[in-house]
Amino acid sequence: MRRASSTPRPGWAHIVEEQGLAFHRTSHPEHLTRPYWDESVHYIFSMDEVLTVEADVDELHRMCLTVVEHVISEGRWADFAIPPWCHQAIEESWRRRDPHVFGRFDLHYDGTGPAKLLEYNADTPTSLVESSIVQWYWLQDVYPGDDQWNSIHERLVDRWKGISGQLPTGPAHFAWTNEDETGEEVMTLAYLQETADQAGLTTVSIAIEDIGWDQLNLRFVDLEHRNIRTLCKLYPWEWVAADRFGPQAIRHQTEGTWVEPIWKMILSNKALLAVLWELYPDHPNLLPAYLDGPRDLVRHIRKPLLGREGASMRIVTPTGSQETEGGYGTEGYVYQEFRPLPDFDGWRPVLGAWVVHDEAAGLGIRETTGLITDDTSSFVPHRIAL
Repeated sequence: MRRASSTPRPGWAHIVEEQGLAFHRTSHPEHLTRPYWDESVHYIFSMDEVLTVEADVDELHRMCLTVVEHVISEGRWADFAIPPWCHQAIEESWRRRDPHVFGRFDLHYDGTGPAKLLEYNADTPTSLVESSIVQWYWLQDVYPGDDQWNSIHERLVDRWKGISGQLPTGPAHFAWTNEDETGEEVMTLAYLQETADQAGLTTVSIAIEDIGWDQLNLRFVDLEHRNIRTLCKLYPWEWVAADRFGPQAIRHQTEGTWVEPIWKMILSNKALLAVLWELYPDHPNLLPAYLDGPRDLVRHIRKPLLGREGASMRIVTPTGSQETEGGYGTEGYVYQEFRPLPDFDGWRPVLGAWVVHDEAAGLGIRETTGLITDDTSSFVPHRIAL
């Protein structure tokens, strides 16, 4: 694994915008001189490295599914701060094996040892368009003789085909929130909808704020008063539960299919990190993590159970501490061993390894100069040298 320079394609901004990365200007803080999509650099991997990380991701995902079963069987809801009135719906969803589609592991990896899990974005993962589409076309334009760890698109289409027979009758609705001012969520949902279209599904796009509740027939409807029975969303389950219509949404789980399913409330919660360490102590792909405090961790990072974009985190080391702003943490924290991201020419990459259904599917890389990857990070492509 190494970081290399490359010459940006003429008109690269227009190219990536036409490929769906229309939000690359709006999703990045204006004061930064470095663009969000940066093809002036990229990372190079050997095939052996990719195969090793791929196996690590498959193993991590299997372990995470074991955690879901453990939490439900042992009733460990309090550790995840999940409201009591959601417990039965989550358990029933898991027992039904409500279908899941995708997720993204964030990993620490420097090419010299096993990948280490930082967190699992299992419910509303982003950076999908750039990982699946934009960097693939970059590879074809700039390094057509090399390869890339990237079968995300094909696997998404296959997954929709695989679950199409399980979905209720009627169109599948794809919902974003109008509160997304950058357009990232809209384009991510549009891309997911395109993969479903290619799989042969009939689809409809809608803002989540435009979804209505039919009080007479006790069902969710779209603007055309069509029954919403399949819903793909990028709206976190904890937000759904806190919403005015949260109780209706929870009850709706027995009548429809939501992607991602409600049982992913367990996997998208950072308490997962502590339970993984409890069930698999000293596993080479895990970092020590605890819910009751840092214990004997000389260096640790405190993460809110439901935090996003690196907000409300606190790093503590023998030489001092630093923290990021944010309004998360009322639900509690997990304390994980702090291991600085590897340093490549002053930049620190985090590997975003994609899972589609139950298999590793590809890689996206974000990097920053700081110790915490947040909304100031840039996305850089990668290739496998052949």
